[in-house]
Amino acid sequence: MNAKILFFPLVLLNADCFAADNAPALGWNNSAELGAISTSGNTVGNSVTGKLDAHQELRNWSNEYILAGYFKDEEIKQASGARVRQRSAQRYSLSGKAAFKLLEDHNRLFALATHVDDRFGAYTRYSTLGVGYGTQAYATTASTMDVEIGPGYFRGARSTGVTETGMTIRGAANIKWKVSDSAQMSQNMIVERGTSNVHSQAETALRAKINGTMQMKAAYSIRNDTSVPADKRNTDTQTSLTLVYSF
Repeated sequence: MNAKILFFPLVLLNADCFAADNAPALGWNNSAELGAISTSGNTVGNSVTGKLDAHQELRNWSNEYILAGYFKDEEIKQASGARVRQRSAQRYSLSGKAAFKLLEDHNRLFALATHVDDRFGAYTRYSTLGVGYGTQAYATTASTMDVEIGPGYFRGARSTGVTETGMTIRGAANIKWKVSDSAQMSQNMIVERGTSNVHSQAETALRAKINGTMQMKAAYSIRNDTSVPADKRNTDTQTSLTLVYSF
């Protein structure tokens, strides 16, 4: 029991030291990642996934802009025996977040806008606006956890043609921990609870440094909607291996 009582003050002390010594540098920190798979023979197809992440650190503001896309083409054999190529996945997303830094380290107020276009998803288009509060829940020399919470508004077009609107409550967490000098694990989670649906997404990723600007990233992501049309599944998953270039 005494060990547990001593543990928490030590964690808080380490967190304060980490925050003071690891303040983000001012300016831009950008990354671009790309992964592709091409198959031939009995199975013919191509898939590409990519992402641009631009992070701007100012004295009083912290801004982030993300553009991501994924598509997949497959060759199928029709009943007549003819082979045709068709698109089986196509998703694009765009988001922007502006966060105002408060007096305490890592505490901030933010405004967020996102848009997703998913040709084969439960929602073919999905847009949100939100505001909220974010803070760093803990930090050590090897790991950090940042959390956010706040209200928002969404507008989504179902694959059935029905358009839904309403208020949401959004929660997010971003966990990072240093595995070694050249490797880092991360876990990102977002949950948006609306009037008729709970949308959640998560990504578990491992990054390994190749050189000063290049990294290899292996990731597993999950997207889930609690309410979907009868011909759609609740959960989509994606496993990817990409190269990340930082600049």
